Amino acid sequence: MDATALKAWRRAERERLIAARVAVAPAVLDSWRRRIDGFLERSFPGLARCRLAFCWPIKGEYDARHLARTLRSRGALTALPVVVAPKTPLIFRGWHPGVELAKGALDIPYPVASQELTPDAVLLPMNGWDAQGYRLGYGAGFFDRTLASLPKKPLTIGVSYELAKMPSIHPQAWDQPMDYVVTERGVYRRDPEGLVFLGEPDPGSGTLSSPVCYADEHYFGGKT
Repeated sequence: MDATALKAWRRAERERLIAARVAVAPAVLDSWRRRIDGFLERSFPGLARCRLAFCWPIKGEYDARHLARTLRSRGALTALPVVVAPKTPLIFRGWHPGVELAKGALDIPYPVASQELTPDAVLLPMNGWDAQGYRLGYGAGFFDRTLASLPKKPLTIGVSYELAKMPSIHPQAWDQPMDYVVTERGVYRRDPEGLVFLGEPDPGSGTLSSPVCYADEHYFGGKT
């Protein structure tokens, strides 16, 4: 598939997947959001002690604001992405309720003048996602450029729904894969051969045990 054909294909797939997501009843989306919140809390305890970037939800995306509120109450710093200029990496500015917001691209709010920070982890919504852990976004490439530009790559957790799963997005050299994918079904880890489904975290143990504990140690130092 040449570059022109790939761009047209991705545009069509993006539109198809967004339409499917928007068609889901709000109550169902909220039930999926609650499940994803629970999976993230139990599987990645280090999120409560890090600098966490997330995205303001649009068009029926997973709404990370609820989880962000919970994590802030446990000590996390939360931030939103800010577009500086076309075809350049994003920056991240701290955000919590009360911080001034303005409307940016796609009418997405962003912090106007809060402190810039470098995230330890990113919760990244996905219009589509494939068996190798690659993300179909909105086509501007902001997050791919950003992740590639950071001195230390943050833990990158793609959040989406099972209805958005694709065989492949036909990744290109610039596409950045997720470290983990979390949906209403459970947690996937990206291994060299592709995504591996880890299942649902055990509410009794509090985590998914070794695979995610490794991520906690690697990205957050295993601190309690």
